[in-house]
Amino acid sequence: MSPEVLAALQALIEVLTLFVLLFGLVGLIVPVFPGLTVMWLGTLVYALLESSAGLMTTWDWFLFGIITLLMIIGNVADNVIIARKMRDKYVPWSSIGWAFLAGIVASVFFTPLIGLVAAPAGLFLAEQHRLKDRTSAIESTKAYMIGWGWSFFARFLIGLVMTGLWILSAWVI
Repeated sequence: MSPEVLAALQALIEVLTLFVLLFGLVGLIVPVFPGLTVMWLGTLVYALLESSAGLMTTWDWFLFGIITLLMIIGNVADNVIIARKMRDKYVPWSSIGWAFLAGIVASVFFTPLIGLVAAPAGLFLAEQHRLKDRTSAIESTKAYMIGWGWSFFARFLIGLVMTGLWILSAWVI
């Protein structure tokens, strides 16, 4: 292939990878798919294509390793932050489990957007049943929603850092 064709192909790969990263960020805002995982998969495909062309340096692999760790941390931190906020309000693990189960089941059978509604609804119903007090159940559900807000912030920030590291790897270094 001519150098011009290779340069055009390289540019196309970079633009497509950036598109996947931005698409993943949108997926964090409107959760219809696992945004951080999609972003990581985009950088993985990029790294494999670059490696097959002999263009991945040790530094590039190091940055990809950091991106991988951030994806794992972001996906785990999501549930940890929410659970931690609820545990601060003394919500038992059984109610937290019902909330997560309701969110997962609704996400699988309907959409992740329905899961976003089902999880706090499941928590509210579990807490209403356990406490027999609507006000306390609402307080537990508020804790869930505050935790969800903080987890969104953390995941979005991690997504921005992942994007920045990929840009650093692809266009700066």
